[in-house]
Amino acid sequence: MRKLVYLVLTTLAVALVGCVTINVYFPEAAAQKAADQFIGNVINGAASHAPAPAPKNPPPSAGEPGQQPSAMLLDLLIPAAHAATEPNIRVQTSATEAIRARMQQRFQGPLGALLDSGAVGFTHDGMVAMRDAGKVPLSQRAQANALVAEENRDRAALYREIANANNHPEWEPQIRATFAKGWIARAKAGWYYQNASGAWLQK
Repeated sequence: MRKLVYLVLTTLAVALVGCVTINVYFPEAAAQKAADQFIGNVINGAASHAPAPAPKNPPPSAGEPGQQPSAMLLDLLIPAAHAATEPNIRVQTSATEAIRARMQQRFQGPLGALLDSGAVGFTHDGMVAMRDAGKVPLSQRAQANALVAEENRDRAALYREIANANNHPEWEPQIRATFAKGWIARAKAGWYYQNASGAWLQK
């Protein structure tokens, strides 16, 4: 009889594990807040002070009073089932800080001037692009194009680094889209940006 009960319980446990899906979704609101802070620091030239991540509450132990047997079973079978309902988004790492410093330097210098003139604008996919090369003197165009390429390399590296820092490389497209919205929202008056269809608009 005991063997039969054990077999039934084991079968139920396996079936339960098969039915449980742990959904770690992209924390869009937290990502947008972190992106806005990063972008504000870059554009306005402020130092970065990312908030410390919120402490994670440890899962209750199996011996805690009041815990249901089913919950204890889940704790044993799927410790990550208590994984957070709202994952933190981590933006500040040594790599992102180095990227931020380079971006900040460009925005306070030549890239800022190109944005002010309307020669360069923000694209709808989180990058920058030459919008009107005619606004750049011929002798400086090669340097301006190199600057745009350099900025875009750092942006691509930034989005990838944030995704990897959060142990979710699959979040990279969503992080890029979040930053794209942030760059456009924080563009200064007179700067250009692309809408979703790729047309250039002025703030």
